[in-house]
Amino acid sequence: MNSPNSTLAPNATFVRPQFFYISGLSNLPNAKYYYIFLCFVYVVTILGNSFILFIIYMERSLHTPKYVAVCNLAIVDVCGSTAIIPKFIDTFLFDSQFIRYEACLANMYFVHFLSSLQSLILVVLAYDRFVAICFPLRYHTIITNSSMVVILAVMWAITVLMAITATLLFTRLSFCRSIVINSFFCDYGPAINLACNDNSPNFIVATFGTTIFFVAPVAVIALSYVCIIFALLKIATLEGRLKAMKTCTSHLILVAIFYFPICATYIATLSTTIHPNARIINTSLACVIPPMLNPIIYSLKTEEIMSAVRKLYKKQSNLNSHGTEE
Repeated sequence: MNSPNSTLAPNATFVRPQFFYISGLSNLPNAKYYYIFLCFVYVVTILGNSFILFIIYMERSLHTPKYVAVCNLAIVDVCGSTAIIPKFIDTFLFDSQFIRYEACLANMYFVHFLSSLQSLILVVLAYDRFVAICFPLRYHTIITNSSMVVILAVMWAITVLMAITATLLFTRLSFCRSIVINSFFCDYGPAINLACNDNSPNFIVATFGTTIFFVAPVAVIALSYVCIIFALLKIATLEGRLKAMKTCTSHLILVAIFYFPICATYIATLSTTIHPNARIINTSLACVIPPMLNPIIYSLKTEEIMSAVRKLYKKQSNLNSHGTEE
């Protein structure tokens, strides 16, 4: 495998390469430090989200619809980071940039599936806050554990269906020119641009996916917060408004750290020429930083989580003191 394009058969009518070549960061000084940073991010992501899952599991007062969605987000964060970071580090730190065709499909499926699901779960959490503030008296009737499970199941089903459709459409593409994917993983967009047969169905699916998983969620979340602001203005006291708004701060921060880097990179790509290394670093950080920060934000900014932590700590301290006395 001396050349990234050595597995191609130029004279064939349909070419399915054995391998793809992930270009990644090229000629970036001290790139290894970035990979070490990603190792740190991955460890913190696993520990932080495991901590959130443990706290929610142990504390019965957190067995509520909101935290059913938070649990889903924590699980997806762990899986999403696992789909990206270990392979990213293995690919570039150990110079194994060739990836088998089948492995590329799996990597493509899981990365896009999990990032899309993260986006939809943020919409579900926005819906939870919308109902809680705009219809407080009906909240426990509208938002129940059962209804939340159904909503999340529908989100999972939609995302699975879209990811499978996109992946199956990818298998119809022929690659007779190049197998070099200009990204840090088997990225759907750069990969379909390499095809030498008609890729318009793939482009349509990719555009549709971007719309329903990123553009529409941003619009829905923005609209929900416009309604929340109007509802807050109807509250008579400033203290009441601040108390209600405080319940939204953790979600607003999650929304900002998830969507802002993606939007900024996309706008920069459209409006100016962005260096491939800068695009890859921005995109990779947009994928791995939110899953690391989500549990930290929920731990520090959510009173229910902090209260549950204190309660569990106090219970453990009491058990230890009783054990010492015996």
